[in-house]
Amino acid sequence: MKKFSFKKILAAISAAAIAVSFAACGNSSADTTADSTTDGKVYRTVDEIKESGTLKIGVFSDKNPFGYVDNNGEYQGYDVYFAKRLAQDLGTELELVSVEAANRAEYLITGKVDIILANFTVTPERAEKVDFALPYMKVALGVVSPESAPINSEADLENKKLIVVKGTTAEQYFTENTYNGLELVKFDEYNEAYSALQDGRGDAFSTDNTEVLAWAMQNPGFTVGIETLGSLDTIAPAVTKGNETLLQFINDDIKALANENFFHNDYDATLASVYGTAVDKESLVVEGGVVE
Repeated sequence: MKKFSFKKILAAISAAAIAVSFAACGNSSADTTADSTTDGKVYRTVDEIKESGTLKIGVFSDKNPFGYVDNNGEYQGYDVYFAKRLAQDLGTELELVSVEAANRAEYLITGKVDIILANFTVTPERAEKVDFALPYMKVALGVVSPESAPINSEADLENKKLIVVKGTTAEQYFTENTYNGLELVKFDEYNEAYSALQDGRGDAFSTDNTEVLAWAMQNPGFTVGIETLGSLDTIAPAVTKGNETLLQFINDDIKALANENFFHNDYDATLASVYGTAVDKESLVVEGGVVE
């Protein structure tokens, strides 16, 4: 497999991405609801969260190595590591809520969680629905396919079946950028998408390049033939629109964590064993909310 590096995309990640971000452990069932207030808001302020004693954060349960449930039933991954630290710094217990790509914004809008930490790529469309904090990771799209029939270029996508997960930037990109004869095969969950790829129900699968590379390295017989595709973006925490106190807390915490190289340590603890030398850590990690 080719050495995977984000260095070639760093120049394309502009201050605009950061501007959008400014504009903008327990298990839980999906029917968790927020505390209601007399003014009709569904979100909880920092003081209200502290008073309750529990911070509710939405994460993936099936997107290894960023958010997943291990064989012992425990949440693990890069996002989960960060979620635990946020709760620690806020002085509360942590309640993790499993989300899917398509319902991340909904879980904030309806008050089921206080924060989303589920590989949430910052886009202008999403920033209309939620408020993004400072970024903590860089990302683009990638395409993984069988080594026996690799998809190595956009031209190779013509007349193929491409698997995507609903509500992702990959679904949006391939809906807006069509290829001759390309058919999108859509699933709600990442586990379903990968099973479909393994079963031959699609010719390739597209999602974040960081994630498809990790999966291909753990599943012999598959390769990431297209390493960088679509917009070049950042991943950031998201809160309910208007929740200024929680947004400020997250931004302040991200800045303070830079003093201890927190996200580099997060990478070492959760991603290094997966990527080895195949990924340049400095080209993935964003420290202190500053994209270099």
